[in-house]
Amino acid sequence: MRRDRAIIVAAIIVTGLAWAYVWWLANDMVMGGMDMTGFRMIPAGMGLMMPATAPWQPIEFAFVFAMWAVMMIGMMTPSVAPMILLYARVGRQARADGRLFASTGWFAGGYLLAWSGFAVAASLAQLALADMTLITPMLAAANDLFAGLVLAAAGIYQWTPLKDSCLSQCQAPLSFLQRHGGFQRDPKGSLKLGLKHGLTCIGCCWALMMLLFVGGVMNVLWIAALSILVLLEKLVPFGRLMPRFVGLVLMAVGSIFIFGVVI
Repeated sequence: MRRDRAIIVAAIIVTGLAWAYVWWLANDMVMGGMDMTGFRMIPAGMGLMMPATAPWQPIEFAFVFAMWAVMMIGMMTPSVAPMILLYARVGRQARADGRLFASTGWFAGGYLLAWSGFAVAASLAQLALADMTLITPMLAAANDLFAGLVLAAAGIYQWTPLKDSCLSQCQAPLSFLQRHGGFQRDPKGSLKLGLKHGLTCIGCCWALMMLLFVGGVMNVLWIAALSILVLLEKLVPFGRLMPRFVGLVLMAVGSIFIFGVVI
């Protein structure tokens, strides 16, 4: 019980710090309503800006990556908590029976490593979209057509077999562990297992994460709404009904944006 409490407390602290960091960055990027036309904001918490036409600098990418990595920790830690608690509980029982499993921290580290890789991809996507002027300095969709296409694509993905396969594994932690060789005795195996679970989670949620470019990467309410949606998809006992329904809503809203532009 002490270990379980420690894991819960650590998860709460890490999640709280991540959300505090995102909130700090978001407040900094508002810039008091200043006109940021022709500039791009750097998520550093220090009011840094660069001319939109200036080449990207390595330090900018570092700040963007840090933003995405911390944001993913804040968004995904709550949804992975049941898996981590299960892993810790079984490990404690194994130790009581004289068997040794690798520390739960290795598994959690592998999971966060996978999402750090996603943060790299999201950072590169942000840089590319900014160069194409498809997102604003506040990192939201710059036009309705782009917003509609992202919404519709995310909605379609909700109906794909890959989404179904990844979500089913995220919804059943014990089945996932059994499918991938069970609990690991060595740190390397535990890290690899956490990495696999993180990749499965990315396969389930990556399209929803791209919706951040619609409502705004620095829109804290939008980030919170997507975090709750991801958590509900994994926890509510409705099978495929919820992702299907969400997909229909996203496709409908996306179509409104797209055809509104065409008309």
